[in-house]
Amino acid sequence: MLTKQQKIEKVDAGVKDVKLSKTILFGDFSRVKVSELSVLRSELRKIGAKFQVIKKRLLRIVFEKSGIDFNPEQFDAQVGTVFSDKDIADAAQVIFKFARGTVGEDKKERFQILGGLNVVEKKFLDAAFVKAVGALPSLEVLRGQLLGTILGPAKSLLYVLSEKSRQNGEARS
Repeated sequence: MLTKQQKIEKVDAGVKDVKLSKTILFGDFSRVKVSELSVLRSELRKIGAKFQVIKKRLLRIVFEKSGIDFNPEQFDAQVGTVFSDKDIADAAQVIFKFARGTVGEDKKERFQILGGLNVVEKKFLDAAFVKAVGALPSLEVLRGQLLGTILGPAKSLLYVLSEKSRQNGEARS
């Protein structure tokens, strides 16, 4: 049990984390092992995000003090919070990949994505949206796919033209 002073410190630290964040994501970690959460924390650290467990009541107070109208007590599950100073894509990919890796014997993910918050717009993001963003390929992969799509027809045209010129060259010989 936390003392009143510890709770105040936790709320103050949470307010600081919210101010530094662009995106906050929520996940139910109740069926996940501590060792697995350590892996999640280290993966999130690599992108400059962090995973914290803050009681829902204290988290509600953090949001109230930050001017965000959101009540995390609406979640029935235990809530783990991911604070990220980047856009949603980076953190969503990490927690989506982590959730996919926690599939249990019952074929269900043990780590459940509950949703998120766009701190800049103070807008709630539902779980389906966070999962959809997390499932997208990285920006580098998308750029490569776009470049391949743009250059594909040009390469085909160059191939046809070179074959045609080669055939015309053989016909003259």
